[in-house]
Amino acid sequence: MSPRRDAQRNHARLLSEARRLFAERGIDAPLDELATRAGVGAGTVYRHFASRDALVRELYDTAVAELHQFAPEILGAETGWRSVELYLERLGAWVADSPFLPAVMRRVAELDPSYRPGAEFEAAIDGLVARAQAEGSLRADVTAVDLSVLVDMLGSLGQYGRQYLPFWRRQLTIVLDGLRARPGTTPMPVAGQAFAAFHDMSHAKGPRPAG
Repeated sequence: MSPRRDAQRNHARLLSEARRLFAERGIDAPLDELATRAGVGAGTVYRHFASRDALVRELYDTAVAELHQFAPEILGAETGWRSVELYLERLGAWVADSPFLPAVMRRVAELDPSYRPGAEFEAAIDGLVARAQAEGSLRADVTAVDLSVLVDMLGSLGQYGRQYLPFWRRQLTIVLDGLRARPGTTPMPVAGQAFAAFHDMSHAKGPRPAG
């Protein structure tokens, strides 16, 4: 194997093992343990990632890239309601299987508050919601932020470990039934949160200044 291909293989292995390690022990877990799990020397870790923060940033960027990979299936679904189902199902399962993600999001927000690639998904989710509401399948008072919060809620089931993953679709089914448009739904008690405010909150950047 060429040195370049060997380096690519090590890089991919380090990212894969970092996901597992951080899921188990948090994003401040020892990088020496990462090297051991990946079967490389400690120096190799730092040749690929100059610092822990660089590793965390790449995990974040990898997550954003994975979100883009979900988009064609979700947005190309045959109906708006099916898009809603796929959005919650695919992303909820993804977050549940990646319990390190919230900590990664918070760390990146601390490192670079101006870095906001997640905001680019606002228009797509708004369009998904509008399509389902126009066909009469999604209750009219649901917003893109509501769906995003529900993804986080479903994803939080990952805290119970992989032993619960076979059961999480029970909660998905309950959530989907609550989203369907039908007579007699309980009115929302307050207006929905703005997407930008939700983005910042989910990255733990705090509220935006007034004015």
